Amino acid sequence: MFILGLVFVLLLGLTFGSFANVLIWRLPRKVAITGRSICPKCKKQIKWFDNIPLLSFILLKGRCRNCRKKVSLRYPLVEVSTALVFLSIYLTTTFNLFFLFYLFIIATILIAIFVIDLTHGIIPDQLVFGAYGLIFSMLFLTHAPDFFNYLFCGFTAACFLLLVNLITLGKGMGLGDVKFALVGGLFFGWPLTPIWLFTAFLTGAIVGIILILLGKARFGKQIAFGPFLVVAFYLVIIWGNFLLKLYI
Repeated sequence: MFILGLVFVLLLGLTFGSFANVLIWRLPRKVAITGRSICPKCKKQIKWFDNIPLLSFILLKGRCRNCRKKVSLRYPLVEVSTALVFLSIYLTTTFNLFFLFYLFIIATILIAIFVIDLTHGIIPDQLVFGAYGLIFSMLFLTHAPDFFNYLFCGFTAACFLLLVNLITLGKGMGLGDVKFALVGGLFFGWPLTPIWLFTAFLTGAIVGIILILLGKARFGKQIAFGPFLVVAFYLVIIWGNFLLKLYI
C-alpha cells in the first residue's frame, strides 16, 4: 500500500503540474484557463493523447506532432518538480487525506507563482486571491477559535512588505509580493509567519550575493522576490518547527 501511495502521489503531481503549466502560460497573457491546449508555435490544437503529462513529451521527443518545433523544456520540468514537491509533502506530513489534498492545491499555486514571477516579474491576482480564498475557507472551518490570529498575521506580513515597497519606491518589493504576504501570513499564523519572511529574505540575500559574484546581477538591480517567498513557503511547510528552533 505504501508503494501504491507513492505512485499515486507522483502521478497526481504530474497531473497537477500539467495544470500549473496551463496557468503559467495563460495567465500572464490574459488567456482564459479553460479550453483545449494549443501549440504556441503552430497554434494547432493538441490532441488529448499528446497532452499526457511527461509521457507525451518523452514519446514525441520534445517536439510538437504537427509542426515538429521543439517544446519548451519548462513543461516537463514543472511537471516533475510538482510531482517531487507532492511526494515530499506526502512523506513529511501526518495530516489526513483532506488536508493533504488541500496542501497539494496550495503547492500547485505556489509553483505557478514561482515560474510566472521568475519569467515575467509579476504575480497574477487570480493566483494570489485564489489561494487566499482557499486558505481563508480552510481556516474558518478548521481553526475557528484562532481565526483572527491568523488573519492578523496575514495583515501584519502584508503591511511589513508594503513598508519595504514604500521605502524602496517599489525597487525592493513589488505590490504582488505584498499581496502574497497576506496569503503566507494567513496560512502560517504565529510564530511561523516571521520565520517564513526571514527565510525568504535570507535565501534571497544568499542567491543575490551568488549572482553578483558570478556577474549575473549587480547592486541596485531588482530581482523578483516572489520565487524566494515561494521557496521559503515550501521550506516552512516541511521544516517549520526545525527552522523555528534553529532561528530562536
